[in-house]
Amino acid sequence: MSHLNYNHLYYFWMVKRKGSVTKAADALCLTPQTVTGQIRALEGRLNGELFKRVGRNLEATELGELVFRYADKMFNLSYEMLDLLNYQEDEQVLFEVGIADALSKALSSRILLSVVPPDGSLRLACYESTHEDLMRRLRDHKLDMILSDCAGESLKYPEILSKKLGECGVGFFCAHPVEGDFPACLESEPLLIPSRRTSLGQQLYRWFDDNGLQVNILGEFDDSAMMKAFGFFKQGIFVAPSIYKQDIFQQNIALIGETSEVRQEYHVMFAERMIQHPALKRLLRTEFNVLFAGEDARVKSL
Repeated sequence: MSHLNYNHLYYFWMVKRKGSVTKAADALCLTPQTVTGQIRALEGRLNGELFKRVGRNLEATELGELVFRYADKMFNLSYEMLDLLNYQEDEQVLFEVGIADALSKALSSRILLSVVPPDGSLRLACYESTHEDLMRRLRDHKLDMILSDCAGESLKYPEILSKKLGECGVGFFCAHPVEGDFPACLESEPLLIPSRRTSLGQQLYRWFDDNGLQVNILGEFDDSAMMKAFGFFKQGIFVAPSIYKQDIFQQNIALIGETSEVRQEYHVMFAERMIQHPALKRLLRTEFNVLFAGEDARVKSL
């Protein structure tokens, strides 16, 4: 059997992962015509079609699925090899982390600080986006790990592992005192809450229904920092993790009430190949019970 062109195989792998020739071509910085030509060359080499057209979509043929399974293992192993070599050679190890924009920035930063050694041997690169976008970047080997409020999507991908770090209750805060008993008083002011696309947003909507609350939602936010900014400008009651209420009090913001029935969860997700990354190994060994109980010294000092 003659030599297999691995560039052709890589282009095929990218098309299968991206779902279309156009998206793969964008990722490869090539024209769609070039990618299509390379795949046809591979099909000629393998004596069979790798894709079939179903409506406007491309689907892998039986041969394509077989080739993809092998190609996926090969290229994932190559990325793993490069990562391991980079960790061993670089004076400063790069740790690229995606953070779901629905999470508290203060709590996320405290979690990440636990993996930063005092000798300056680690350099963090943080990227903030939606959970869905972060998962795509993780699977495309553009991130080492993501920190998110849910881990359900990781179950779709056997190469993605996850661990729950902890959870905490939430508080409702406002720039001025609100009269009435909690939680009924939430009906008297407009609310600023996480988007219903987030785990916390979904929980809040269920909690409102369970408590018979007819609330006025002024705004939903993917970005927790933007939600707090609206709250600081006296636009309504906003939601934040209860353990950081002392930090919020310093902004002359009042606590309206707290509940442990709504929980913000923190999960890490990472590709199986990243298990040897020194920063990830430290994070997985770290216990965060004290942090999520609000007893962490750095939290208390805020």
